Amino acid sequence: MIKENKLIPGLPSGFEDRWDKKLLLKKKLIETIEKNFIKFGAEALETPSFEISENIGSFLAEDEANPMSDVFSFKDGDKSITLRYDLSSPLARFVAQNNQELPSIFKRYAIQNVFRNEKAGNGRYREFTQADFDIVGNVNPAQANAELCNLISSTLLECGLENNQFIINVSNRKIVQGLIDELNINEKKKLKVIRAIDKLDKPGFGISGVEALLKKERKDKSGAITEGANLDDEQVKQILDFLKIKDLEELKNKITNSLSQEGIKELEDFFKILSFGNYKNQVKTNFTIVRGLDYYDGFIVETNLNFEVKNNKGKVIDLGSCCSGGQYNKLISRFKGVDVPGTGISFGVDRLLFGLIQLDKIKIKDQKPVLVCVMDEKYLKNYYEIVDLLRKNNISAEIYLESKKKLSKQLDYSNKKNLAVAVICGENEFDNNTVTIKNLKGAKGENNKTFPKENLIDEVKKLI
Repeated sequence: MIKENKLIPGLPSGFEDRWDKKLLLKKKLIETIEKNFIKFGAEALETPSFEISENIGSFLAEDEANPMSDVFSFKDGDKSITLRYDLSSPLARFVAQNNQELPSIFKRYAIQNVFRNEKAGNGRYREFTQADFDIVGNVNPAQANAELCNLISSTLLECGLENNQFIINVSNRKIVQGLIDELNINEKKKLKVIRAIDKLDKPGFGISGVEALLKKERKDKSGAITEGANLDDEQVKQILDFLKIKDLEELKNKITNSLSQEGIKELEDFFKILSFGNYKNQVKTNFTIVRGLDYYDGFIVETNLNFEVKNNKGKVIDLGSCCSGGQYNKLISRFKGVDVPGTGISFGVDRLLFGLIQLDKIKIKDQKPVLVCVMDEKYLKNYYEIVDLLRKNNISAEIYLESKKKLSKQLDYSNKKNLAVAVICGENEFDNNTVTIKNLKGAKGENNKTFPKENLIDEVKKLI
């Protein structure tokens, strides 16, 4: 006899099933974010999970020899297609494709899953939900970027956070780019320098880690080696000195090249517009953020949570940014004949949820159904009448779907589902036009109540 090989149920690393309370919390969070996006004037856009690889490119990979290493790509006939890794690149393709039909200023939001072929852990997934808000068109950048920061603050406060529980860090990519140009760092090394700077606040890096990446190489605790930018000592010193500057006025006086000064002026204009709103105190400059994605070329933003977050093993972790983004003036212009600037932000929904769950900040009303028990098969029609009555009054309800099971088995089922109310009616109830309900959360001996059938809705509403 051949032994049958049984499949072992499981998921690949970086993927997760969500159900019950966690899924309800996520849906509530998405509902809150979407409501705020609409309040700020955006319209919804949904794009496919797959894009033609060359249309969206890949701005993630640090391995120059394998630029698509951080995405999931597949052959599709004579083309290559890629699972979207963000929502900005599909937006760029959509705008280029539909430019003539769109308003001159296009505000769109999208809430969809994205896919990253990268190492998972500590709130990082290889499939996760992003909620994006973008403004595309020839706008005043200071106004558009201030609006994005107002949106971030408003949304996080709507999600239940307090003002002191998050900070919005802003900078301008032109500041770093100007410094790189001033130091005569060539194009090949530029992205490595930018990504090295971007790792300053990441766990295990700090100034020494960045310095190693700016020089020949960095070796981590596991012994893995990351090739550095191989800058000379003076170039490294200038960059490290820059990273110590915190104040916009000090920066203005110390870095004098024209491109950096342009970025500084744009930040000054941004803060002036931001001061007209209610959220200026949530925003601060942080010149060490540069964003790893190469398509950002101006204003950049990163939002961090200011409270302790623990992983599933109880270890305190760095959750990273829960909302980030920036300005991209050339992402859409990659497509022939279209040159439209854009700016946008993206909430990492699953990462934000990971933090909010620990604060118990998202409140949901659990829509558990009322269970209508089947005491006698001959009254099945009557039980369905009760179910219909409950549903017509917007009360979730279900009938037990096995008419020959004992009541104890039916109540076991209700306990497994953590239900609050069961309707238990037999011959006496139907003869007297009454209904009995059981408060499944009540004290033993005090949880059954019989009353006229016309009071059913009012009595159930008291318990749910």
